[in-house]
Amino acid sequence: MRERIEKVQNLLEENDLDAFLFSSQPNVFYLSVFRSSHAYVVVSRHSYHLLTDGRYYQKAKEELKDWDVILLEGNVIKAIEKLLKKVGAFKVGYEEDRVSCEFRRRLKGGFRWVGKAGFLKHMRAIKDSTEINLMQEGVRISDRVYMSILNKIREGMTELELRSLIVSEFFKAGAMGESFPAIVASGKGSAIPHWETSTRPIKHGQPLLIDMGLLWKGYCTDFTRTLHLGRASSEFKKIYNIVKDAHLFALEKVKVGRKISEIDKTARDYIKKKGYGKFFIHSTGHGVGIEIHEFPRVYYKGVDKDVIIEEGMVFTIEPGIYLGGKFGVRLENIVAVIRGVGEPLSKVPLDLIEI
Repeated sequence: MRERIEKVQNLLEENDLDAFLFSSQPNVFYLSVFRSSHAYVVVSRHSYHLLTDGRYYQKAKEELKDWDVILLEGNVIKAIEKLLKKVGAFKVGYEEDRVSCEFRRRLKGGFRWVGKAGFLKHMRAIKDSTEINLMQEGVRISDRVYMSILNKIREGMTELELRSLIVSEFFKAGAMGESFPAIVASGKGSAIPHWETSTRPIKHGQPLLIDMGLLWKGYCTDFTRTLHLGRASSEFKKIYNIVKDAHLFALEKVKVGRKISEIDKTARDYIKKKGYGKFFIHSTGHGVGIEIHEFPRVYYKGVDKDVIIEEGMVFTIEPGIYLGGKFGVRLENIVAVIRGVGEPLSKVPLDLIEI
């Protein structure tokens, strides 16, 4: 992880900072590859330190051989201030988008505190080969779980029972759990993009949307397929094929040097051309990695619209059409930018499955 620390130290110089305090679990993990519910990382121009309490201290000392690991006892802020004085820092950055107002109020101690939002977002958006390999491993497991549950879906089982089965299979495969609460949406529920998985029974003759992800060695997966129990209607097949084609057209736009907005605009324009533009009600995707939603947002407008696609970026492509009161279709893959183009990590086909 030394390379990441060096990049942060370069950011300190670029932002005229003496040090930076990282307090969010995702960024602490990203820099140290150490996970705990109570840890801080301080990076100065010439040093890096992890502070944690007695529950994690020994484990951190054993795993982080090259780090200065500090045991937190008593007042956390005073311990941080003591360290900052020791390294000679005065102008110190902190994660203003990740801390509470109370935490910020306590940051005094004679230092000049500078709030920075998204300080590591560009760094984290570009995954190295190790990160991409970990995510690929996670997606392979997710694919296997999905294919295995297709044989276990039965009419009459509830959406929650199916979600329980998915989570159980995740744990059996060695995952740390879900990367987000799986969405299992049957029938009309599939027309609500973020349907809350319920006790509704799954019925024959209805669509079934499954949006699921697991946490593998600290990295998230995200995957959606919409299938049909029994033979699908001609209307469902029509909508399904529009979404599938929109997904594939969007994938073709994933090339280094293009704007991220082109991906969304391609899927959106195609769905609009087919007469269903008003039924595509979310962005085409989002960055994914240590967190399920990361920079950049794959959308034709907003603050990330002019972001240029770079080698190593990893994000989702997930167009959808939602016909309220009837059904919805969404098809989602994680895509990694490898050798200049987008490569879907999932190997599950996009073809319609009728079971």
